[in-house]
Amino acid sequence: MDGVNEPDENGKISNLLDPNVKKQTFGRKSQNWPNLGGTKMTFYSSLLYVNFVSSYAEIVKIFLDHDPGLSKTVSQSNSTPLTTAAARGHSSVVDELLSRDSSIVYITRSNGKNALHLAARQGHVDIVNALLKKDPLLARKTDKKGQTSLHMAVKGVSSEVVRSLLQADPAIVMLPDKFSNTALHVATRKKRVEIVNELLLLRDTNVNALTRDHKTALDIVENLPFSEETSEIKEILIRYGARQANDLNQPKDELRQTVTEIRNNVHNQVEQARKTNRNMSGIAKELRKLHREGINNATNSVTVVAVLFATVAFAAIFTVPGGDDNDGVAVMVHALSFQVFFISNAVALFTSLAVVVVQITVVRGEIKSERRVVGVINKLMWLASVCTTVAFISSSYIVMGRHHRWAANLVTVFGGVTMAGVLGVMTYFVVKSKKLRRVRRKSKGSGWRNTEFSDDDVNRIYAI
Repeated sequence: MDGVNEPDENGKISNLLDPNVKKQTFGRKSQNWPNLGGTKMTFYSSLLYVNFVSSYAEIVKIFLDHDPGLSKTVSQSNSTPLTTAAARGHSSVVDELLSRDSSIVYITRSNGKNALHLAARQGHVDIVNALLKKDPLLARKTDKKGQTSLHMAVKGVSSEVVRSLLQADPAIVMLPDKFSNTALHVATRKKRVEIVNELLLLRDTNVNALTRDHKTALDIVENLPFSEETSEIKEILIRYGARQANDLNQPKDELRQTVTEIRNNVHNQVEQARKTNRNMSGIAKELRKLHREGINNATNSVTVVAVLFATVAFAAIFTVPGGDDNDGVAVMVHALSFQVFFISNAVALFTSLAVVVVQITVVRGEIKSERRVVGVINKLMWLASVCTTVAFISSSYIVMGRHHRWAANLVTVFGGVTMAGVLGVMTYFVVKSKKLRRVRRKSKGSGWRNTEFSDDDVNRIYAI
């Protein structure tokens, strides 16, 4: 290592560039090298830190060429070569480190401060610009106290650094630290007249922002000892509309009265809405009760009618039209009218029995389910009625015979017109009711709707 740290006539340690010296130097390990910050360093990283102090960028380049990982070495306080160079103002070393690995800008010290924090605090504008060029959002990074690089910059005296940070990200002027101090609060406390004026030029600056202690910048400057700087800062703050916290927190009588009236009106409206909801709930329960009673009455009536249909259809098979012979076979078994009678009577019988079975089996509970069941049962009863009508008409042709067929034809016309008319009208109302419900459902989809009972529940009663 002889002569390694001896500068030449130009003030540079150029003999490290000699291959023999470089080989001799890089061939040694750190057995007795200094412990920087409590971390055992290699010979190379020790020299790297030493040369940061001397600002010999050429030496740094040589070390990084040999081992690029040296740029990420840390001390006990988690200081890196970049944070050390940034704090000491070695811009050429910072440029060299950033050109090798720009990700090192995000490495922070144990207190959370990064290279931009340290450079901004010391007022090194060239280094601040170099770091912001790598990542403008770096200005928003905070340390463990919640301070941004702007908080650190306003503690110094460099307005140029403050301008660079604000140009990179103007929004940081409103970012508070853990004590709710903005950059304006810090600059006022430090009596930085030019920086205070620079911050207030931004529209985003809230001149009346409150700290955690409920103090504005004007409160802070009022509590400072009188001096030329404090007097000038106070004048600037007042010019931009600064007020004391007591003036901000003292509500106006009109505003208090207005807020009270609004609160009372809202309370009355809420109480009225609650009463209306209770009344609607009671009405809905009554309607639901009536609806359930109506469904029960309808199902009971349908059950009685279904039993009657089944009884008639069952008895008709033993008293067939035209009688039977000694063997019990119907006399008119080969006639078309008898075959129509037999099939229609059978369909009416089994349909009625199906309705009876459903009515006996289904357990009463939910109104919507009961309504669907009643709708299906009614359609089955329609079918049973039609089949019973057809069975009666076909049996009239057997009973009346050929000589009185006109009477059977008259019965056919009257019965057919009657049943067709009734079923047609009912079908029309069912289809119309479904269309109306569909239109109402679309129109009320975005409006108020009672979850317990609605108009549709009432309208569906006649359209089942």
